[in-house]
Amino acid sequence: MDMKSLYLLIALAPLAGSIIAGLFGWAIGRRAAHVVTILGVAVSAVLSFRVLYGFMSGQAEVFNEPVYTWLTVGGIDYSVGFLVDSLTAMMLVVVTSVSLMVHIYTIGYMHEDPGYQRFFSYISLFTFSMLMLVMSNNFIQLFFGWEAVGLVSYLLIGFWFKRPTAIYANLKAFLVNRVGDFGFLLGIGLVMAYFGGSLDYQAVFAAAPALAGKTIQIIPGVDWSLITVTCLLLFVGAMGKSAQFPLHVWLPDSMEGPTPISALIHAATMVTAGIFMVARMSPLYEMSDVALNFILVIGSITALFMGFLGIVQTDIKRVVAYSTLSQLGYMTVALGVSAYSVAVFHLMTHAFFKALLFLGAGSVIMGMHHDQDMRNMGGLRKYMPITWLTSLLGSLALIGTPFFSGFYSKDSIIEAVQASHLPASGFASFAVIVGVFVTAFYSFRMYFLVFHGKERWMEAKHGHDAHGHDDHDHHHGLGPNDKPHESPWVVTLPLILLAIPSVVIGYLAIEPMLYGDFFKNVIFVNHEAHPVMEELAHEFHSAAGMGMHAFTTAPFWLALSGVVVAWFFYMKAPHIPAKIKQTFAPVNRLLENKYYLDEIYYAVFAKGSRALGTFFWKIGDMLLIDGLFVNGSAKLVGAFSRVTRKLQTGFIYSYATTMIIGVLALVTIWFAPLIIR
Repeated sequence: MDMKSLYLLIALAPLAGSIIAGLFGWAIGRRAAHVVTILGVAVSAVLSFRVLYGFMSGQAEVFNEPVYTWLTVGGIDYSVGFLVDSLTAMMLVVVTSVSLMVHIYTIGYMHEDPGYQRFFSYISLFTFSMLMLVMSNNFIQLFFGWEAVGLVSYLLIGFWFKRPTAIYANLKAFLVNRVGDFGFLLGIGLVMAYFGGSLDYQAVFAAAPALAGKTIQIIPGVDWSLITVTCLLLFVGAMGKSAQFPLHVWLPDSMEGPTPISALIHAATMVTAGIFMVARMSPLYEMSDVALNFILVIGSITALFMGFLGIVQTDIKRVVAYSTLSQLGYMTVALGVSAYSVAVFHLMTHAFFKALLFLGAGSVIMGMHHDQDMRNMGGLRKYMPITWLTSLLGSLALIGTPFFSGFYSKDSIIEAVQASHLPASGFASFAVIVGVFVTAFYSFRMYFLVFHGKERWMEAKHGHDAHGHDDHDHHHGLGPNDKPHESPWVVTLPLILLAIPSVVIGYLAIEPMLYGDFFKNVIFVNHEAHPVMEELAHEFHSAAGMGMHAFTTAPFWLALSGVVVAWFFYMKAPHIPAKIKQTFAPVNRLLENKYYLDEIYYAVFAKGSRALGTFFWKIGDMLLIDGLFVNGSAKLVGAFSRVTRKLQTGFIYSYATTMIIGVLALVTIWFAPLIIR
């Protein structure tokens, strides 16, 4: 098999499974639907590992060719083309392996759902869309994949379309992403207009240095750097897809979708698209310190302030969702300090342990009969030992425990920020350091409330109604005779398989990915202007040495402090959080209402748009168009007709008199000037 055929098979295998399950699921049945979709993703995963091995061993060569040209206009080719290098190979493995685990997990999680075949079709289509995005070698295909993951996320977040909350959530995600995608499309438009008339990555990167001093005028009389404006507009798209402040508001509400899609969106698809795009565009971003500082500030705000929101959540899935927001902020911070390889390294490690945490949360929800409220849990360790252990490993990876995968990527981000000389790096350093404590606190707050302490589900099922609102329309919460139970093997097997890379992948991959040649000639950094990676390489000696040194650093002690404080607050002295909540009630309300951003957006944009629409409807449509032009012209004709109708008497003498008067008037007009002279 030649390389083009291999890459086509990687991309199209999930699409084939999606089409079969989606169009013929009613005929082939539930079992065949999941078999064909899992088989398609498994084929992609196996071949993706083969591609990655080729780049790791030095046997593979970069593939950059068009596959199909469907339109040529004005000398610009709109084509499907693949760019497969080490960055693509890494993303292929992350997307397909996590997606495969989610597919297997879905068999157990969705087995009672009437939309079983439809769900498998959607998640396979999601995988195909993300593969097309990461394999693209031009902006047109990138935009196709960009919009395709947005469309499928809309379908999956609103999968239970009979629930108003799901419809609200998927519409919110769709509209917020339209805002980001509008900026992204404008950025692509600038590329098309100024970068040599080509949309191919390599042609654009080659043309960029000649445009370093090029300016454009967005506001008359004010010059803006073309490169800076292009980079900022492209990053606006990343802010939407990767849920960066202030376009992050859609991501927590995406929890209305089934848990498997929450894991897929938050770990391997969609939200990673923006991070990947900026890393791929590193030759452009390296030419604009303004854009890098902007990215750094946005990432810092997201990393810190979204972490604060995780502290007050009671829904187990929403805690993990805000964790995703915070970790995406960390990745964006790494992009801002030109540590692109560190950003994609954290993207990779995060994909595994975040998928593990989401699927672990889903397993807990299954064991609790679809009650998601952590206040109704506790003591689940002895009932769900596999879920408990894998969730513990995922939590340890998330908070950056030395030698776990998250440690190597998160600490590398912190070190990169501290080594940066950009003006915004001071605030960023503060944000990522404080974020370590915050992450550890909310992560182990969730862990202790769910798996340890008093069995509060006993009180919940005999007292108030359960607060669950996740996945199914049947009864939420444990019944009078129910106990939590471990999930079936199709759920626990993906947890075990994801726990392995969550522990070891960072240790194995840090040296080749950050300090080796893995991303050589793929990610470009101007080391003279941004020497961050050179300084990190000077300090790095080995993965083991980095892990041992961590025990003497501030991030480790902050993370440990977060765990200890969470244990003390929720296991030993639960009255303290209640007292803090009461004492700082305004702050608590601010956090519980998510900084009131939803209300602000509704008041300014939703109500503002409706008010503007009402104005144009009443003034423009009803008054001017209907009232004046349409109905007004009709009324004018009617009034004129009523006057002229009175002249139509039907008598000859009336018409004769009118004619005589008309002739006399013409004669008078004709001879009047002569008489006056």
